[in-house]
Amino acid sequence: MNRLFGLMAGAAMIAAAAVPAHAQEAVRGKHAGDFLIGASVIGVLPHSGGHVETIGGEPDASDSWTGQIDFTYFLMDTLSLNLIAATTRHELDVKDSALGDVDLGRVWALPPTLTLQYHPLPRERFSPYIGVGVNYTVFYAEGGGRSAPVTDVDVKNAFGVALNAGLDIEIAPNWVANFDVKHLWLRPDVRVNDGAINATTRLDPWIVGAGIRYRF
Repeated sequence: MNRLFGLMAGAAMIAAAAVPAHAQEAVRGKHAGDFLIGASVIGVLPHSGGHVETIGGEPDASDSWTGQIDFTYFLMDTLSLNLIAATTRHELDVKDSALGDVDLGRVWALPPTLTLQYHPLPRERFSPYIGVGVNYTVFYAEGGGRSAPVTDVDVKNAFGVALNAGLDIEIAPNWVANFDVKHLWLRPDVRVNDGAINATTRLDPWIVGAGIRYRF
């Protein structure tokens, strides 16, 4: 995680260096009514943990990297709504159970997240923000290389709360570099073998990303 934040900080420095010196006095800033579409590369990094009935152990989900699109609309100069859309694939297993490490196969996650963001410095080229919101994650296409005695896995869709922080860097009047971090409190239920084994997972993932946005 520390290495990842270091890479993001380095990317921010590169973006800053890319801003032409003569443009430093021509900041457009953020305004009510602005609408932005963004494209990013994100990492979804589950914390992993929870409780497994019957066989004990701890649920675990792998990290995943993917592309993301997002949409931002400014209600006020300092207040915006942001919606992200992406899908990721994760390998699931149970660590240190009574049966040893149990492979549950893979699952795809679709975690749209809507956040209300506050921008304290809307007129600055380097414009940080913080936010809070809600997430609803849809899990689908469970399958893959399950280990015996697992024959069926069902991960239930779940709501979660999101906290958010990020930085926008204006690189041209209509173009913005973006660096974003979200933390979700997400704890879906899992049913294995038609409910013979049930678990509550504590995924609580970090979602970290870097990308670019176009402002209309």
